[in-house]
Amino acid sequence: MGKKSKRAEKLNLPLTIESPEGSERLEVRRTAKLYIGGAFPRSESGRSREVQLAKGGVANIAGGSRKDLREAVRVARIAAEPWAARTAMVRGQILYRVAELMEGRAAQFRDDLINHGASKSDAAAEVSAAIDRMVWYAGWPDKLSAVLGGTNPVASSHFVFTLPEPTGVIASIAPEASPLLGLVSRLGGILAGGNVAIVLASESAPLPAVTLAETLAVSDVPAGVVNIITARRAELLPHLVRHADIDGYDLWGCPDELLVEAEQGAAEHVARVARRPHGVKDRADAFDGERGERIDGITAFLEMKTVWHPIGS
Repeated sequence: MGKKSKRAEKLNLPLTIESPEGSERLEVRRTAKLYIGGAFPRSESGRSREVQLAKGGVANIAGGSRKDLREAVRVARIAAEPWAARTAMVRGQILYRVAELMEGRAAQFRDDLINHGASKSDAAAEVSAAIDRMVWYAGWPDKLSAVLGGTNPVASSHFVFTLPEPTGVIASIAPEASPLLGLVSRLGGILAGGNVAIVLASESAPLPAVTLAETLAVSDVPAGVVNIITARRAELLPHLVRHADIDGYDLWGCPDELLVEAEQGAAEHVARVARRPHGVKDRADAFDGERGERIDGITAFLEMKTVWHPIGS
């Protein structure tokens, strides 16, 4: 038995507080909220759903609504111009800081993946790969102009050069089969290019996205640059792809049965679209190795701006 503190003696408190006889300690459920504008609001709809955890127990996951989506787009639009205006070097440093914080939360990410059915070895490998992938993307922002831009010879008295610019507000349907590595692989490319993101998290395995949101909230990523919504995809996706203030869609994780509708919705307001290559399935190993590290994830949402400057007489 321990020794009572002076405060406990003064208040006549027992040394220990025990549960009623025959009862167990109540489960403290993880109750995940949305991540919008750097804050963690409850869903406007008040809805949530239970997700069974492989290690036992359940987690409560917020059910995002159309109003939550509209709010995410609003704050993302406000954040888009300041984020694009940051120097490329600073954006790279911010992404590297995210990787540092992910390293500190590696155990939590592993538990999330295990709770969604991954083995310990697979979970550890995916977390390590996701952190390495974020470091990889952190190295790209200050190199994009040199790699993708350049001067163009023309038959006139002009100096012509081309520079990459971000597209703007990008909505990303996170991969379902790779809830952490796939999410980081798609999100990292969007941010490295200077875009802001609205992420529709994995429906069957949302916890890694929730932990990533908690990581971003204490990082240097400005509020509104990344917004993460947990919701039923079939319910929210038709409204997401028809939102006229979204500039592009990353449809890698879009379910096959909703893909045609998603592309048609994006076409209604002429938004840029990136999707899985034809014949490629959303599978757990889709982002392993070099296939997941191609610069395509960045260039998919870059616009090339060409400037003509008169020279000579």
